[in-house]
Amino acid sequence: MRTFILFLALLAPLCGQLFAKPNIIFILADDVAQGDLGCYGQKLIKTPNLDRMAAEGTRYLQAYCGTPVCAPSRTSLMTGLHCGHTPSRGNKKPPGTSEGQWPLAAKTLTVAEVLKGQGYATACMGKWGMGYFDTTGSPLKKGFDHFFGYNCQSKAHNYFPPYLDNDDKRLPLDGKTYAQHLIQKEVLDWVRKQKDRPFFLFYSVTLPHGKYEIDDLGIYKDKPWSEQEKTYAAMVTRLDTDVGALLALLKQLKIDRNTLVMFAGDNGSSFNPTSEIGKFFDQSMGGKLRGFKRTMYEGGLRQAALARWPGVVTAGRVTDEPWAFWDFLPTAAELAVAKLPASFTPDGYSLVSFLKGGPAPKRDYFYWELHEGSRPLQACRFGNWKAVKNGPSAPIEIYDLSKDESETSNLAASRPDLVTKAESIMRRAHVDDPNWPMQETPKKKKKNVNAKKSRL
Repeated sequence: MRTFILFLALLAPLCGQLFAKPNIIFILADDVAQGDLGCYGQKLIKTPNLDRMAAEGTRYLQAYCGTPVCAPSRTSLMTGLHCGHTPSRGNKKPPGTSEGQWPLAAKTLTVAEVLKGQGYATACMGKWGMGYFDTTGSPLKKGFDHFFGYNCQSKAHNYFPPYLDNDDKRLPLDGKTYAQHLIQKEVLDWVRKQKDRPFFLFYSVTLPHGKYEIDDLGIYKDKPWSEQEKTYAAMVTRLDTDVGALLALLKQLKIDRNTLVMFAGDNGSSFNPTSEIGKFFDQSMGGKLRGFKRTMYEGGLRQAALARWPGVVTAGRVTDEPWAFWDFLPTAAELAVAKLPASFTPDGYSLVSFLKGGPAPKRDYFYWELHEGSRPLQACRFGNWKAVKNGPSAPIEIYDLSKDESETSNLAASRPDLVTKAESIMRRAHVDDPNWPMQETPKKKKKNVNAKKSRL
């Protein structure tokens, strides 16, 4: 009898871990490209922790962002909706506001609200960009217990800021403190406090987004590179170091085996592959991926993406089966055994089986939309066919990703049937929104400053 009791005592912690709702951490790195990480082939920038995360988990070759720019991409991740349905479809502020991006509506469901309803502690650290504190899109009104970092993404361009946001209060800084130090410390402190209950952490890291600033060039200090090259490399490595510290803490707290950690970029690199940084670090991976941030080609849409959950997510797996940001909410809901409201239908599908080694969910199509500049952009993928429409009046381009991953051969002229199918998908996936009209806007004429001076 005593032996049986001892056996139960030893088994209890294991059972608790096996049957507890898992902790969920999503690390979203700002503007990091697949080609920035060693596990995707980068040779010059050192990312040992992310490389180890890939080896201990699964690396995804065709993970898609919500759309290729910050705020709407994050909106897709948080809401389970693609950008034909999201309340934000571009980077812009509401009229008459000085801070914050287009806010999530009060009725918009977020993954944080789903998980909080299941007893999860919730926090967002880093960058928000989905509504200032006095709007319906405040993170504190959308399911997060705690926020620390930059609410307004335009403020996040400064790594030595005059203040950070601690919940909805400003934390004054001296302008000499590297903000990521404070954000990382807050992340680790918060995780320590939640170790005995299920938690959801949305770690929205600003690295390596511009402006390009670092307090310590580290191993790159004496490299015979330009200052921008050294700074960018140091920012990516700093990102890697901070992810490594978080993973180490999970092990130290003995909760890593009950924690799903996902890592991804929020859109493609901000550098054109032909630019100094793009060429020097070979971000297009030898021309493999065309495009970059704010383009609808694969280099703007595909993300560096990893998942780690010891004993659950398949270790050492590399897969080219596609998934997208709007799959995250259904995935989190299944893991938390949460029933979604009957009035809400996500565009995404749960990835739980896929994470465990099964096939990716089957779907009719992927869809992207972006309202930036004077022309809204659209793209869709159905099977291995990819369609790109660079403006309402632009022709649809068709690419076969199974043979032409670099999207160099436009097959639209020879495949009118695929053009017709793409047109149908784009019509079906796009829901009109007066804030995001599907029409070109005239470019503002630049003032002739010289002519003005001559009159003076």
